[in-house]
Amino acid sequence: MAKTTETLEEFYRNKYGMLSGDYPNNDGQFNIFRIEDSINTGTSSPTFIRRDFYKIMLFQGNNVFHYGDRSIPITGNTLLFFTPHVPYTYESLEAGTTGCFCVFKDEFFKANFRLNLFELPLFIAGTHPVFSLQEEEASEIKIIFEKIIREVDSDFVYKYELIKNYVSELIYYGMKLQPVHISAEHNNAASRVTSVFMELLERQFPIESTAQRFELRSPKAFADRMSIHVNYLNRAIKKRTGRTTTQHIFERLISEAKILLKYTDWNISEISHVLGFEDQAHFNNFFKKHTDTTPTSIRQV
Repeated sequence: MAKTTETLEEFYRNKYGMLSGDYPNNDGQFNIFRIEDSINTGTSSPTFIRRDFYKIMLFQGNNVFHYGDRSIPITGNTLLFFTPHVPYTYESLEAGTTGCFCVFKDEFFKANFRLNLFELPLFIAGTHPVFSLQEEEASEIKIIFEKIIREVDSDFVYKYELIKNYVSELIYYGMKLQPVHISAEHNNAASRVTSVFMELLERQFPIESTAQRFELRSPKAFADRMSIHVNYLNRAIKKRTGRTTTQHIFERLISEAKILLKYTDWNISEISHVLGFEDQAHFNNFFKKHTDTTPTSIRQV
């Protein structure tokens, strides 16, 4: 069965030929690369797969990024954010493509970042945080990446603490570009309930084997797991996100279904089972209702 997730260690080994002793030894294994160096070493075309790490990229050139169940053409200066929840790849790079990208695991921020990365709109599954930049914006982003490159190569004893601040600046810059409402209140009850709900939802993914099963499929199931009343859960989710609990569950379910249909060799019966459906017919009806197409049609694309 095809491998569905690449670890950061595999990324370093497969893309850059690093031995285990050469991996970055900071928390989160943070590192930064220039895209033109990737082109020169012939390591610039990743396979469509999930990674167990985050990536932030300034891309300067033309390409098509395949992100989850969407293909997104980009041109010029583009800022992109990638999450462990969603598989991605891009087309072969053209000569003259430039830019930078940094990679890191969740541990890089756990010690002193006041928000969990999976809570941020940029890294929520189902979003497509790809931002076309004006020249002035691209210059500002490039300056931040250049600061990070200088610090990685420096002997400053606190360099990774400083780098965290630069990466935080990239994240908040992206959040300013994203046309969504972000509440300033992160510590109220609705926010805490929503945070736990989103963590429980995402904890069920990615589905990497037919032995897994998506079990928490209803608001009642989540409420029971969280030991709260389902009406309270629904009110909190709606207040915090503007969408219903069921919408979040179904959107995540559909997103995972499309990924499994497109990029695994599992038959549709196996996919319907791991997604929690009792039979394939139920899955087919659900999928058609929410996408206006059939699982078979997605598989044939």
